[in-house]
Parts: sequence; structure tokens; C-alpha cells
Amino acid sequence: MSRHKGLTVAAVVAASVVAWSGNAFAQAPIVDGPDVRWKLGAWGKPRAATQNVETLKKFMDERTGGKFKIQIGYESFGNPKVLLDSLKVGSLEMTNICASYHPEKLPVYSALDLPFLPIPDTTVQEKVHNAFHKHPLVVKEFAGWNAIPYMSALLPNNEFVGRGKAPKTVEDFKGMRVRALAGIGDAMRKLGAVPTSVDATEVYTSLERGTVDAAAFPATYAHQSYRTYEVGKWYTENMQLGSVGCPTLIHVDRYAELPPQYKALLEEARTLGQAAVKKAYTEADEKNIPLFKKKLQFIKFTPDELAAFRKAGGTPVWEEWVTKREAQGIPGRELLNFLLKEATSPKS
Repeated sequence: MSRHKGLTVAAVVAASVVAWSGNAFAQAPIVDGPDVRWKLGAWGKPRAATQNVETLKKFMDERTGGKFKIQIGYESFGNPKVLLDSLKVGSLEMTNICASYHPEKLPVYSALDLPFLPIPDTTVQEKVHNAFHKHPLVVKEFAGWNAIPYMSALLPNNEFVGRGKAPKTVEDFKGMRVRALAGIGDAMRKLGAVPTSVDATEVYTSLERGTVDAAAFPATYAHQSYRTYEVGKWYTENMQLGSVGCPTLIHVDRYAELPPQYKALLEEARTLGQAAVKKAYTEADEKNIPLFKKKLQFIKFTPDELAAFRKAGGTPVWEEWVTKREAQGIPGRELLNFLLKEATSPKS
């Protein structure tokens, strides 16, 4: 019974996203209120990972008859490393951030960057991230930046595209030079690899010239964006290295100033925005996987090998993170246990 109910809710959300994409919300009742003009900081360009905020922008505009407008600035409001500070001082009403750009500013939130968490897909990730955003320690940490965590970009698990001998076991990664960031880089170091922090825009050239042997990106849309499949020889289809926490934040005072009807619209927009970003990733996979299979050898690890990866590269990094946070007075064990419980518990 509950399964059918869950499918019904999912179907409703999916139908809403489809309806919105056809501007059907223009036929929904207009929600009246004051004129609001917000700026939202972002970077790069409109892509799968920003379909949540693009959906938010269009939804709020439509449902308020043009009274609530959001201007998304792709690096026009600053580079990714300054956007959190810009929000804090009130230069922005909203912003996208990634905790990995400045993990020591957000030590609590950096828990989402841990490698090999048991989060197999964006549906589980949505459940975990939404719950984490309500955790008192997360709320308190962002409050120190005058911020409220609003929604997640739900970046897919990272996978490798590489050259040379295709890895089949944990041992095959020893000595491999890999482009892997944050917790994923820490995990690969535990596996004997040599992680580097090559800028995303330089990965293609680094792979082509052999200065790195493999590169990790959120699969598959990012690998397609940076064209790694053109110079790679193999692709890990189920390593599930982990993801990074990249939320959209709202300035606490600007949110408090909104009338109740606008706050209700933001709640509705969150669900639609996250559905839109998941849909964009799915569509990217449907397009990219056949393309990748023409050029790359797909590597699928056995359950035993995946368990070995997690034992060697996941748990030790988790424990080091807990120890570091506990030394800072942050209950790291509690936060890790919270994530693991949310990831493995049935969806309510």
C-alpha cells in the first residue's frame, strides 16, 4: 500500500515538472503580494546542476504574476569562493555554494563530502540532504553566515574516466594519478592513489597529456561537459565514490521579510526544483551512456570489490573526519551516525 502511495506522489511531482515546463502554471491562481527582487549567486553556466534554481526562478515569476523576480548571476556576483561571504553581508538574497570550496567555514556541513557514503542515487540523496538541512547543528552553522539552507543541487555520485590499464581491484589504483577532490581525494589516497586538484577546465588536457591517469566527476553529465570521454579509455559505472554538498542558501533576514504566501510558494518550488534537477541528470545519463559505451570500456566492480573500496577508502576517512570535528567541539560521531541512519532507513 505504502509503495503505491509513494509512486503516486512521485508521479504527481513528475507530472508537475512536465506541466511547469510547458508553462501550465500560468493557468494556476496568481498569488498576490508585494514586489520582490532577489539576486542569486551562481557560477559556470546554466546546466543540469542548476535546473533547480532555474526552475525556482521561473516558478516564482509565474505564480506571482511577475511580482517575485529572481536574477541568477552566473559569476556576475562573484566567484564561487566569495558567494558565502557575499550572502552573509547581505549583498545577495540567495546563493549557490559548495562546502568543499571552503570546508573549514562549514565544518558541520562538510559531512556531506565524505566518500563512499551509502547514498546510491539522487532519490536517496534528496531524502538525506533534506533531513540534514533540518538538523539543529546544520541550521546553527548556517545561521552564523546569516543563511538558511534551502535546497540541494543533488550532485550525482562521482565516477572515474581514465586512461591506461583499466582497474579491476583496489590494488589497481595504487600509484594511479587521479583528479579527485575533497573527501574523494582523501579516499583515493587511502587506496594508494595520488590525488591532485586539477581545475575542471584543465582535466581534458591533463588526461590527454597523461599528467593524470583518471579524473572523477559527477557522472555522467560532468564528464560529458568536460569531454573526458573523448580522451579516456575506461569508465567506472558503479564505484559510487561519493558526492559533495552544494546547497542553495537564502539570507535569513530576507526570508523573514517575506509574507506567508511567498514562503509557501518557496516550499512548493523546492520540491519542483529538486525534481527538475533529478530529471536533468536522468536525461543526461540516457543521452551520455550510449555515447560513452561507443568510446569507453565500462568497469563494473563486484560487491566484494565495492566492499573492499569502502573498507579501505571510506571508513578510515570517516573516522578521521569524526576525530577532527570532535577536537573542534563538534559532535562528529552524532552527525555521521545521523547521515548513515537517514541513508539506510526506509523513506517515510
